[in-house]
Amino acid sequence: MKTRCPCCGSENSLDALVNHDAARAALWELTKLGDEMTQLAVTYVGMFRPEKSSLTFTRMAKLLEELRVQIDDGWIERNGQRHETSRAAWVHAFRTLIERRATGALSLPLKSHGYLYEVILSCQHQQAQAAQIEAKGSQSMNGLLSLESMKVADDGSIHQ
Repeated sequence: MKTRCPCCGSENSLDALVNHDAARAALWELTKLGDEMTQLAVTYVGMFRPEKSSLTFTRMAKLLEELRVQIDDGWIERNGQRHETSRAAWVHAFRTLIERRATGALSLPLKSHGYLYEVILSCQHQQAQAAQIEAKGSQSMNGLLSLESMKVADDGSIHQ
């Protein structure tokens, strides 16, 4: 059975892929990711393909293993600091890079996961800011509701 790579278009036999150690390792890492993350990760890893050659199965397996471990662990290390990450942030970051590649706003081939990490951290930062704004809004609303419940009636009595 022939298979076609969605990233580079090369054809290969499924038997050959399963029998090749590095290719089998790459496929194994993909199966561990699950859901839409699998397709996004394959597309992302394709961004590491050198301009004039193929991405080796060994390199692909290594990249996928790095990603899978970090996604499963729920954190990345960037600039010597550990940052918690969510699956939603990974999906957003993969989609952002894929979108930027499509518009030509991304310089390829990628050399490391650094740019991906920056997008993840940016996403996490935006989510944290939104949560803070929502919490402040909730505090204000709670204060208003509390004041509303303490209105003074026309006869001078306080309603609670």
